[in-house]
Amino acid sequence: MSQNGYNDMADGRKRDRLANYSTHWNKDLAKEDSKNTEARVGGYTEVVNGFYDAVTQLYEYSWGDSFHFCRFFKGEAFAAAQARHEHYLASQIGLRPGMRVLDVGCGVGGPARTIARFADVQITGVTINEFQVQRARKYTQAADLEDSITFVQGDFTKLTEKFGENYFDAVYAIEATVHAPTWESVYGEIFKVLKPGGKFGVYEWCMTDRWDASNPDHVKLQHEIEYGNGIPEMRAMDTIRPALESVGFEILHEEDLAERRGKVPWYYPLEGNLADAQTVGDYVRVWRLSRPGVFVTHMAVQAMEWLGVMPAGMRQAARVLHVAATSLVAGGKSKLFTPMYLVVSKKPAAS
Repeated sequence: MSQNGYNDMADGRKRDRLANYSTHWNKDLAKEDSKNTEARVGGYTEVVNGFYDAVTQLYEYSWGDSFHFCRFFKGEAFAAAQARHEHYLASQIGLRPGMRVLDVGCGVGGPARTIARFADVQITGVTINEFQVQRARKYTQAADLEDSITFVQGDFTKLTEKFGENYFDAVYAIEATVHAPTWESVYGEIFKVLKPGGKFGVYEWCMTDRWDASNPDHVKLQHEIEYGNGIPEMRAMDTIRPALESVGFEILHEEDLAERRGKVPWYYPLEGNLADAQTVGDYVRVWRLSRPGVFVTHMAVQAMEWLGVMPAGMRQAARVLHVAATSLVAGGKSKLFTPMYLVVSKKPAAS
């Protein structure tokens, strides 16, 4: 298999995962129930792999190589804002030159490349999706950062099988650990591979304290976010601290960065709001996410799927991402959802 595109994803298992992704949810998301959620959580590896096999290059096309949100300021370019967000996390966990650092849920490696340059550290990126590993290696080779960054395929609920205990000086995760079946399953593994005294920083996706599990509209939004983003189960903000503490972490700082003051909302590109775009590249990116841009993308994907350039299931993947965009904007405007709940924690030195 080459590293260049969807048409290279030849094995039948991956094609099946692309085409069958939507079967993990009730067609009517308002009627999702606990049985659906339990089935997804139990089969989270197929859910997550199916999603990222489908959307990785669509993400790259629309968003770039760093698959995360961030805060924006007036006059600030998209790429600069993303880099600032990544640098801030690196500073919060005290990265210093030469440290051995783990990127949990690394995607195609955009943040790892930025942080490796910023902090002069040695980074290992881990993702469950083999296709993303291939893409990450390709970009890292092109950036001449192969001496600083390594990418491996692996389940982040089984990190000790890959690395053993007390291996990394620091660990970070950017909008990734929400894909785990439970907080504890991934936080517990991070705790084990982290050296005593080491810090773990995470930007977490969660439903905020305004979210009400007894409100049908809130629950429907929750399921739309799950479906649109390959998440087995969206969980509430108030479950994060207890999960981290239960596996042994000491919480140093926690804050929803989406609540900080700012005139440009974190979801502005998803709205297709060209008024806040700053560079030519930003205009192109935001236009792609606008209504006409989405229409053109859907038509192009349909044509490429029909021609066999893209595998079966890609049209559905594009529709899934439309659900993602609309639900995330709704969650951001209502403040029922945040993609940047920052928690910095520490493994006690005596562990």
